Formats: sequence, structure tokens, C-alpha cells
Amino acid sequence: MTDAGSSIDPTKPSIARVYDYLLGGKDNYAVDRQVGDVFKRDLPGSVAIAFANRQALTRAVEVIATTTGIRQFIDLGSGLPTADNVHQVAQRHAPESRVVYVDIDPQVLVHGRALLEENDGTRVIPVDIRNPAAVHTHPDTLELIDFDRPVAVMFSAILHHVNDEEDPAGIVRYWRDHVASGSYFSVSHFRSGNNTETAEAERVLQETFGRGRWRTDEEIEALLHGLEILEPGIVPASLWRPVVADSPWNSSGERDLTVWERLIAAGLARKP
Repeated sequence: MTDAGSSIDPTKPSIARVYDYLLGGKDNYAVDRQVGDVFKRDLPGSVAIAFANRQALTRAVEVIATTTGIRQFIDLGSGLPTADNVHQVAQRHAPESRVVYVDIDPQVLVHGRALLEENDGTRVIPVDIRNPAAVHTHPDTLELIDFDRPVAVMFSAILHHVNDEEDPAGIVRYWRDHVASGSYFSVSHFRSGNNTETAEAERVLQETFGRGRWRTDEEIEALLHGLEILEPGIVPASLWRPVVADSPWNSSGERDLTVWERLIAAGLARKP
């Protein structure tokens, strides 16, 4: 792996570091906190998007690890390590689980080195997820992943950072066509609410990073074309297989969501 640390630029905001800041992490710089504070200050309540997404990812990994025989995961656009990373959740239930993390953020790669030192069931590769063939054929991927067996492909809060002209559906289609039947696809995605909150959050991301695309439930489903979308479908992340005992749900397992919680959707699909 190249020396990613030398290319970290603390003067330019990073999507991964802003996300880390919103989740309460410490691996961020003043420029990242400045962007994050726009959400905290001008869009109060919007931080719920980050937490709802992370919790849905944790539940998705747990579902895959405990209800299927899948023991290999590819986490595309993994971001900075936080509590309950994919390998931690998967290995908690199935210690033999293997995880390839994929990200091009230099600071993510620095942390990846530390991750490799403590867990030989993980790899972190510096490849752009918009080049799925390069991810698929990377030596570290091939060392850890057996593509003759089902794989869990994780698209957690990453496809909404792929603009329409960059063909996000094509990225999913590549993986659909190159994994074994029985593979699972987990996705979470900014969910268009057709409201002022959506428009303002999208404006902030586009002006800062040049990307950040809110999509409707139908558009998110279309990204998973050719896959079997499992129950309960594409729904707000907080409503995706919630752990009722740990949430403020009523006796029917329901509660009213904030407008922000409705702006991140999650779903799980299977390749027939």
C-alpha cells in the first residue's frame, strides 16, 4: 500500500471525516467540523441521518451473519472506523468472517493499516468504488474473497455520493454480475423527502463536495434491478428491521419518525 498519510490534506473537507465528526468521532479537522456544524447549526436534527444509517448497517451485517452462511463481506466506501465496524459485527457472530474495506480517503487508509495489524481477516484497499473491476480484481480482494461462494456487498451511504452521470446502477450491476447466486446486497441511501430539508442538505453537499444525490424509493429500488429485494423493502433506515427493545417504539413496534430520519433509506437484496 502506498503512503496514504502523506496525501492527507487538512485544509480540504473530507466526506469520511465529516461523517466521523457527526458520529462523535475524533478523526477530523477544523475544516471538516466547519461543514459538519452547518448540519448541526442550520439543519438541527439532521445528525439523526448519520446515526440511523450506522445502526441500520449494524443490523444488516448481523442479519447476514446470523441467518445466512455468508462469511465474506465487501464494504464499498467504508469510511473511517467507528464502533461496530463490519468485521467487528460479523466476527462477533461468525469469527471466521472476512471483510474487504474499500475507500480512497487517505485518512481511512491510514486507519486501515492499524486495522490490519490487529485483524488478519480484514483488508483495506485504496480503490475508487466507481471502478468496480479494479476492486474485484485487486490482489488483496482476491486473497480474502472467494467469488465462487456468496458474498455480502455493502453499499452503506455511498451510492448517493455517485452522481447520475457516473452510473451508480452500473456499479451495482457489475457486482450483481460478478458474484455467486445467493449473494446479498445491503444498501442505504439518502431518501428524497421533496421538502426544504432535503433541498438544503443536498445543496450543502453539492456545494462542498460536488456530489450528494437524494433519490426516491423508486430510484433506489431501480439501482437494485435484477436482485430480489427482501422484506420490508426499501424503507426509512430506522424502520428497517428495528430492534424494538432498544428503541422508543410503541407496543405495536411503531413510532413517528422525525423528518430527518425519513431522509435515509435502507434495504437488503439477494441475488437469485
